[in-house]
Amino acid sequence: MLAGGALMCALMASSQSFTTYTTTESETWLAGKASLKGKATGELLVEVQGDEQGVEFRAWGTTFNELDWDAYNMLTRDEQDEIMHNLYAPDGDLRFTHGRVSMNANDYARSWYSCSEVAGDFELRHFNIERDKRNIIPLARAAQKYCPELQLFMSPWSPPAWMKINQDYPVLSSKYNNQDPRQDYVLYMDDGKAVDPDEMKLLGARGGVFPHRLALQDYFIQDPRYLQCYADMFCRFIELYAEQGLPITKVMYQNEAYSYTPYPGCAWTAEGTLRFNNEYLAPTLAAKHPEVELWIGTFNTNRLDYVQKILDDPTLQKNIKGVGTQWECRYNLPELRKRYPNLRFMQSESECGNGSMDWRAGEHTFMLIADNLGNGCDEYYNWNFILQDNGSSSWGWTQNALIQVNSATREMRYTPEYYAYKHFSHFVAKGTEMVGYSGRQHADTPVVVFKNDKGYIVAAGNFTDDAKKVCVRIGDKYLNMHLSAHSFNTFVER
Repeated sequence: MLAGGALMCALMASSQSFTTYTTTESETWLAGKASLKGKATGELLVEVQGDEQGVEFRAWGTTFNELDWDAYNMLTRDEQDEIMHNLYAPDGDLRFTHGRVSMNANDYARSWYSCSEVAGDFELRHFNIERDKRNIIPLARAAQKYCPELQLFMSPWSPPAWMKINQDYPVLSSKYNNQDPRQDYVLYMDDGKAVDPDEMKLLGARGGVFPHRLALQDYFIQDPRYLQCYADMFCRFIELYAEQGLPITKVMYQNEAYSYTPYPGCAWTAEGTLRFNNEYLAPTLAAKHPEVELWIGTFNTNRLDYVQKILDDPTLQKNIKGVGTQWECRYNLPELRKRYPNLRFMQSESECGNGSMDWRAGEHTFMLIADNLGNGCDEYYNWNFILQDNGSSSWGWTQNALIQVNSATREMRYTPEYYAYKHFSHFVAKGTEMVGYSGRQHADTPVVVFKNDKGYIVAAGNFTDDAKKVCVRIGDKYLNMHLSAHSFNTFVER
């Protein structure tokens, strides 16, 4: 990383010219040129001076799921190699270096399974990753072929069913699982209110606050034998993946503890979260795998007080390296970064969409990347990278992916979300600093400014029906940007 003065000198000595790249719904990755000017010709959205202490970016990644494996296997070997080169090769399009896996099934598994199906197996004699070896590990290895330094982070969606108070993998009953509906009351301890059927709606339809009500008890059995066994499972999973040549370098205790799901999930209270992480997972991980980082998350709630209730714990702050945020928790990022300046923040799962895989979904993803990086996340993980048709899951979801496969013709296409990522990840590599963001008040024209030892990188979107003239001030010069209607844009200093 260059010091501020050295960087300023390097920038002043540069040509101050930029190569531009533009993607619209009809044309992708059109190249052009731009240069810094002495006068602004559009709305000023970001100002940088060159001596800012930015947030250093660390990694891009995606998730390895069973339904991705199924879609991937509909393609020819050449097409599979093309995809993994484009996603993971250093000279590819997206240049990912990390991946995410879950211990036990997640909602994009074919069906429920866990690594420990023998109830009471506290010694883990029957713990195994045989199903992962058939479906998840081959997918990770295909990425590792193009990215030998691939690192994984892991979080479970649900513990084994025998470790939960409802003795089943979901939290709530639905037509997509076999849980007895009479068990649903235990989530809120029968407070007289019915479970909200709209609680798990997607795409901003959740009513502004999520969740509307918080679980009043832990679904994980709060017995020391169970808690210690679960911490041991994390370590055994790490060891078995290492035997397969796949290093897990960070773990989180739970995916979305605030989603009360009909698919694999587990509700935790703040007290249960702190108990498991501080008293069991942290010390067990430190003793058996000190090389693996413990992060807290994934937080998917905008209820800031509840997140702070966990993060304010001084013991937890000593035990964790960072915080995984996704979905509504991105609204908490500005306050969380001010309150916890010594913690790193990761965007652990980009929103999944609704199966449309259209241009509007791409614009939403571009906005999410801009907002999360602009608010200080230094790692960013995609969810599904390849799905069939409308991305239907076994539990009634339809979701988006970066690559869509037509199951009838076995033809693939790169979706607009793929290009939303490319406009960032192709240029924003490890060590690049985020130094400026236009903010949420410009959600229709988000602009994020980065810098590296070669100069500035500016990512800008225009999601309106009209072309826009906007600019970024760099020192005493202006980068004037003419953004086509409904476009993704990147300006890279040469």
